[in-house]
Amino acid sequence: LRHLIRFSSTCFPQKPGDSVIRKLALIPGDGIGPEICSAATDVLSAIHAPIVFDTISNLNVNDDEVIKKIKSYPAALKGTIGHLIGEGAGSPNVLLRKKLDVYAHVCHAFSLKGIKTRHDNVNVIVIRENLEGEYSGLEHEVYPGVVESIKVITYAGSLKIAKYAFELAYLNNRKKVTAIHKANIMKKADGEFLKAVRQVAKEYPTIQYQEMIIDNASMQMTSNPWQFDVVVLPNLYGSIIGNIVSFLVGGPGITPGVNIGNDFALFEPGTRHIAKDIAGKGLANPTGILLSSAMMLRHLNLPHFAERLQDGLFQTISEGKVLTQDIGGSATTYEFTREIIKNIQK
Repeated sequence: LRHLIRFSSTCFPQKPGDSVIRKLALIPGDGIGPEICSAATDVLSAIHAPIVFDTISNLNVNDDEVIKKIKSYPAALKGTIGHLIGEGAGSPNVLLRKKLDVYAHVCHAFSLKGIKTRHDNVNVIVIRENLEGEYSGLEHEVYPGVVESIKVITYAGSLKIAKYAFELAYLNNRKKVTAIHKANIMKKADGEFLKAVRQVAKEYPTIQYQEMIIDNASMQMTSNPWQFDVVVLPNLYGSIIGNIVSFLVGGPGITPGVNIGNDFALFEPGTRHIAKDIAGKGLANPTGILLSSAMMLRHLNLPHFAERLQDGLFQTISEGKVLTQDIGGSATTYEFTREIIKNIQK
């Protein structure tokens, strides 16, 4: 069937030189990051994708020379970087996104045949503002025992994420964009966000636009996810909704993601989980980073390599013979990856 589909479709008329080797950064990160990144590079090698990686381990996000080096590439593949919770410096993941100016986070959650979940046929794209909101990193103790954390929302930042969301919806033939907010309480901050999204919505009359409060949206996403198509939302709400919809389609190991700006794209699993509890045990599911790799291939104008990767992955999951524990199997990360490669090479 795969071969029949290939022959009944138009070819990819590349620009001269499109087969040139792309050099990208690879940031394995911590927790399960090195394991899933290894699975991704193994699969990319198996499909002979014209990509080579410059591996940057133990990344120091305060090293300007290393950041400059990463910026010299068009994209990077990344695992999550670990850090202390409730103490210490701010998140290195947030700081990296700021230094790379990747203002839009895309998390695409969709149902996969072979993964049993409560809801079938879920397909939601979450577009999250990546640099502002509660993640602005502006916190201080105003008095012993009293801490102030500043949420920053700008019209310019909101306008950029709104434009990206509607453009993505248009280019991917999506019919509806939902803006999620808390403007009933945070009238100025989230009100500014809505002002920007409403302005952009007027430019896309063929795309249905609606608004929903974050509390209700969380409930609606779990009870009736099919009403959502593309959602656009400020930073913290994006983390919440992205994790909810990822759970609906099988868990944190399933969904792909990318942080994207005007000049750089940082690809990583959609939920950004470090999973320290299973790190080093060979239990991690690399599906999310493999699908992120497929997104990366399309971003680099290598669509047929993306299709080959996805074909092998989807066949492996739908057959159900070799699956990781989180989706009902008993295979290790390595065994699951080998099965994907075997299916690709058939």
